[in-house]
Amino acid sequence: MRVLRISHSSVVGEWRRRERAIRSHGVDVRLLTARRWDEGGQRVSLDPAPGEHVQGVRTVGTHPNLFVYDPVALWRALGEGWDVVDVHEEPYSLATAEVLALLALRRARRTPVVLYSAQNIAKRFPPPFGWLERRALRRAAAVAVCNAEAGRIVRARGLTGPARLIGLGVDLGRFAPAPTDGLAPDPAGEGVDVLRVGYVGRLAAHKGVDVLLEAAARDPRLHVRVAGGGPDAAALRTRAEQPDLAGRVQLLGPLDQEALTAFYRELDVLAVPSVPTAGWREQFCRVAVEAMASGCVVVASDTGALPDVVGDAGVLVPPRDVAALGAALGALHGDPARRDELRARGLARARAFSWERIGEQYVELYREVAAGHASASAPPASAPSPARTSPQVSVPVPDVVVVAYGAPDLLARCLERLGPTLPVVVVDNSSDPDVREVVDRAGADYVDPGRNLGFARAVNLAVARRDRTDTDVLLLNPDAAIDAAGIRELQHALHAEPDVAAVAPAQRDDTGTDAQVMWPFPSPRGAWLQAVGLARLHRGAPFAIGSVLLLRGAALTDVGALDEDFFLYSEETDWQYRAHHAGWRAEAVPAVVATHVGGGTSTDPLRRETHFHASQERYLRKHFGAHGWTAARTAVVLGGVARGVVLPGARGREARRRVRLYVRGPLRAEATLPEPRDRPVRPDATEPRDLTDGTADA
Repeated sequence: MRVLRISHSSVVGEWRRRERAIRSHGVDVRLLTARRWDEGGQRVSLDPAPGEHVQGVRTVGTHPNLFVYDPVALWRALGEGWDVVDVHEEPYSLATAEVLALLALRRARRTPVVLYSAQNIAKRFPPPFGWLERRALRRAAAVAVCNAEAGRIVRARGLTGPARLIGLGVDLGRFAPAPTDGLAPDPAGEGVDVLRVGYVGRLAAHKGVDVLLEAAARDPRLHVRVAGGGPDAAALRTRAEQPDLAGRVQLLGPLDQEALTAFYRELDVLAVPSVPTAGWREQFCRVAVEAMASGCVVVASDTGALPDVVGDAGVLVPPRDVAALGAALGALHGDPARRDELRARGLARARAFSWERIGEQYVELYREVAAGHASASAPPASAPSPARTSPQVSVPVPDVVVVAYGAPDLLARCLERLGPTLPVVVVDNSSDPDVREVVDRAGADYVDPGRNLGFARAVNLAVARRDRTDTDVLLLNPDAAIDAAGIRELQHALHAEPDVAAVAPAQRDDTGTDAQVMWPFPSPRGAWLQAVGLARLHRGAPFAIGSVLLLRGAALTDVGALDEDFFLYSEETDWQYRAHHAGWRAEAVPAVVATHVGGGTSTDPLRRETHFHASQERYLRKHFGAHGWTAARTAVVLGGVARGVVLPGARGREARRRVRLYVRGPLRAEATLPEPRDRPVRPDATEPRDLTDGTADA
């Protein structure tokens, strides 16, 4: 396999260990990086090691997202024919746009492209950067992200391929523990043990070093050493000289790599007291991994990527909470056994971020996207691609996922109809004892997340519990009912063709009235057709409603999880739209019939309507951008005004109410909803599946 990697930050020799680790797995990697770059306030020039396959390229611009490479060098490199092109730049950056434009001019549009993102705040970028980001994510075969929130953001903004969580590597040969004799004696000579607490990083307000010093001021057992420089250095030095801290704080300034290795080994605890701001969260925090690898216990703020990195190998405290940080450090001083336990966990966790493991993860990702490209490029054959094979052997029974919110009677009917032969997981967003009793009586698995996660996040929680990632998953509303025989028929239809990602049965309510199961994907064009009374002309690939929906296990792996930005409604639409762009499709199975009460888990239709249209706004903004949403919103308002004038009675009032909702903005209206007494768990088959009031053809 031949891979071209493009990364300006790899001008730093340490970061090129990623490429060396990838090459160790037999992958031919060529690296393009900046000739010179300002890295951490220091001008760094490329200094290749002997035999290192890296080329320095001239860059124009100094901001990581506002620079471009020499296009001639890129043009030549991109023309050599690669199995994968890995652009280690943010999707909204000018450099990413430059590479993708040159690939298009090279007529290499089908070459798999992997992007990178660390952005863990859902920022709105000014033109043209938002547009560049959407185009890049739709083009990308995958995105490597260094924190989980970045993955959720790129999926929400249009990525149809996988967002693979791959951390930043650490040299475990350099960062390793040294022999220790426990706590150091008090430097003042008073014979009192102290806890050696360290900090490594920039001395700036958002890094929270002042919080650490205030915590230490309250506990004389804490001795603090600070490594780093920055704008707050003078103020911190002045604070450290105050009587309550005098003699217990050292500000060492920036340290080189050799000194930093020794620094970690002299500590008991590394503190990472980061303070989130409106525009910044910790995106990874490599120093936490270096400290764990060196045998330090990590105490960190519960913010940004720190929970992902530290996991259960450290202590997390609320950011900017002096008392909580002090209490955590004080508790570690008095509990050597706890320190030893966390130290062992930290050493184990750090191994997951070794350069060798990071290289393995990149190779796995490259092989996945290259195999997907080969499958998509292959001519039709009698045998489908391995990733989407219709198996000749029996398919394992699907896992059934039910997200409940109250309504134990309906849930009992749902579970009774399923019977005892299927594995069922019920995620109870209501933490209702009556729901738990129903689940226990049915013999299903009960999961109580302790709060209302919303539908998408609750489903993802249940799906992550699967024993096998290739197992199909049935999403089932608690107010719907289908038996095991019907599910077997659905699964047979699901695997009859290799490109079917989702199937849904026909649905009827308790009165026997049929519901529409397949709908065209929402779009600005569809909104305008609805507005002018031509909804019947809205054609295109359909999606299936999610009240009873069987998802193919291979498609879940390919497309990824449900987008958790959709708290309620449209999450199944979004998932199927992403699947559609990845080459999958959805089908109805009319021979199988399920019943669905509709609205059975909520008694508040106005709240349901607000949630529904807010999710429509999320969906349209995600897939069609701000301009697409504006076009659809205008269509709904104009169509609603006309219907509000023409239609009599309740239908006219309904149209006028929807106009008011769209003028205000559904997302804005949803944000002001009071805390509900009950909340619907899934979209109902009786809900309108478009942006109008359902009377467009009247």
